[in-house]
Amino acid sequence: MSTHRLRQYAVLVASGLLLGAAACPTKKPQAEAPSRKLLIPDSAETMAFGAKVVLTDQGVNKGILLSDTALTYEDGTRLVLYPVNLTFYTSTGLKDGVMTAKWGTYNQRLQRLEVRGNVMVIRDDGKRLATPQLVYDQQRNQFFTDSSFVLNEPARQGTGIGFETDPKMNNFRCLRACKVLAPVKVPTK
Repeated sequence: MSTHRLRQYAVLVASGLLLGAAACPTKKPQAEAPSRKLLIPDSAETMAFGAKVVLTDQGVNKGILLSDTALTYEDGTRLVLYPVNLTFYTSTGLKDGVMTAKWGTYNQRLQRLEVRGNVMVIRDDGKRLATPQLVYDQQRNQFFTDSSFVLNEPARQGTGIGFETDPKMNNFRCLRACKVLAPVKVPTK
C-alpha cells in the first residue's frame, strides 16, 4: 500500500472512530453526594446517645432523666437533650409521675431542667399538665412557667398563663387568665 493510500486509510479510520464516539451516548459524570452537615454543633463539647442522668437530693433518688441525644456544654455541666423523658420518684422509691418534652436543657450546677415543645406531666394520681414550656427547679422543688397551660385533674380542669407549683401539683398558683371548670352538684329536694 502506498503512503498516500495509507494516510487516506488512517484518516478514514480516525473519522469513523470520531463519528462512532459521537453517536454513542455519553455518560454524565456522577454528581458527588451532597456533603452532610456536621451533626455536632461547633460549640458543643461532646455528643452522647442514650443519655441517663440520675437526679438526687441529699442522696435520695428524685428522678431519672433519659434522652436519646445529649450535647454537653460548659465542662459538661449543661446538657441539651433531645427528647426529654423524666421519671419522678417519691422519697420511698416509688414512681410518682413522668414528664416528656421534645427537648430541654439541664443545668447541673443550678439543678434546673427547662423543657420545651409539647411538654406533658402525667402524675400517677391522675393529674395531667400540658404546656409549651416548663421549668423544674430541683433545689426549690418547684415547677413554673410563664406560658399557657392546661391542668386536668380527676374532678376539674384549670387553664391560664403562667403558674408555680410543687411537683405533686398540690399547691398550685396560677398567675394570669386563670379559669377552673369543675362539676357542681345542685341540691335537689
